[in-house]
Amino acid sequence: MTTAANLPPTPVDQSKVRKAAIAGLIGTTLELYDFVIYGTASALVFSKLFFPNISPAAALLASFSTFAVGFLFRPLGGIFFSHFGDRLGRKWVLVVTLLLMGGATLAIGLLPTFGQVGLLAPILLCVCRAAQGFGAGAEQSGGATLLTESAAPGTRGKLASLIMVGAAAGTALGALVWIAAQSLAPNDMLTWGWRLVFFSSIFVTIAALVIRRKLDESPVFEEIKQARTEPPAPLREVAKYGKANVLRVILMNLGVSTQSYTIQVFMASYLITVIGTDPKFIPPVLLIGSLCGGVAAVSFGILSDKIGRRRVVSLITGALILFPAPAFLLLTTGSPVAIVLVIVVGFVLACQGVVGVHMSYFPEIFGSRYRYAGVTLGREFSSIIGGGIAPMICAALLGMFSNSWIPVAIYMSATMLISFIATRMSPETLNRDLTDPEDAAHGKSGVVPVTSEAQHVQ
Repeated sequence: MTTAANLPPTPVDQSKVRKAAIAGLIGTTLELYDFVIYGTASALVFSKLFFPNISPAAALLASFSTFAVGFLFRPLGGIFFSHFGDRLGRKWVLVVTLLLMGGATLAIGLLPTFGQVGLLAPILLCVCRAAQGFGAGAEQSGGATLLTESAAPGTRGKLASLIMVGAAAGTALGALVWIAAQSLAPNDMLTWGWRLVFFSSIFVTIAALVIRRKLDESPVFEEIKQARTEPPAPLREVAKYGKANVLRVILMNLGVSTQSYTIQVFMASYLITVIGTDPKFIPPVLLIGSLCGGVAAVSFGILSDKIGRRRVVSLITGALILFPAPAFLLLTTGSPVAIVLVIVVGFVLACQGVVGVHMSYFPEIFGSRYRYAGVTLGREFSSIIGGGIAPMICAALLGMFSNSWIPVAIYMSATMLISFIATRMSPETLNRDLTDPEDAAHGKSGVVPVTSEAQHVQ
């Protein structure tokens, strides 16, 4: 095992930290932008364009199934890219995944519909969604790892939470584009308007690419690279030493991922199909929720720098166990104010707030040898059993129980209970030494040794 503890300390270059923050933020902006325009399209138009010959309920379920396909490929992309992220560096991976995600989104806008090519249309949609998922598999984990390693101790929660500010910005941009698209006549929307929504991704992709090409590696990774005596094998290392913490991250993220994607994707279709909400009302609500969520992500990140990661995550996940039932009771009133309140609280706590703390918590859990691989595998496998299939499971439960929201609320609360318990059983990681090759353990968190990483901030 190697460590960088004996290397001479180097001061942090604040310009590099700022570039890392912007690069991480804009990459997640693209990922969530692609996600929001796809998820909204699944609820609003894809069932008509790609699954027109089945019942509305079955078409919605099929549309959400293609949404889930992307999540099935996220762990594969995570395995592939995290291997190179721990060997070659974080920057290389973040540039390649960016191009893959942006290219796949652009390709969706070029697809023929079912009316033009029949069954080939949904097949091609699944292929594009798989490519999106493969690229997204290492995106947030890479950004979180880069920012956590670039930040000085005492500021990691704040800096890494900017990943979720990017997520909020992507959600807001996606909502704004759909607001503009819904001003079109219904026929125009179904013929060419939806394509423009996906074409718009190219502008975000180009902006993100320009910024990321100028990105520097994290100082922690550079130290580890200099201290190596043999080529790294992150996947082999995580399989040998990190399985317990990968499982820990999977369970910690399971309920969070489930509730996040239920709120962002399923609730839109629930409001439209069951409550009878005007579809044009949905994007503005998502816009408001995302803006509030971005503020919450940074606020909770700063709070975790002061009182600890585990305490903040425990408080939020505990509240989210109780959230679903009152949320659906408010949604069933059909009141615009109640709908906005539910979506805002959901974004503040589940979609952005707790994930903002996870962005520093998860990288701090793993040792330096396989940090990128560990974070990626944990988050992306939880995304399959959590967020990826959540809208599909919720739609199926709704159909099985005559549009009753109760089974959906039970499902959301049960998965969050798992995450709450896993968090309570996890170690505190605040300010631990990121050059340490060992994983975090109970009783080993605290101030970074002055002979190592802490001297970077002098």
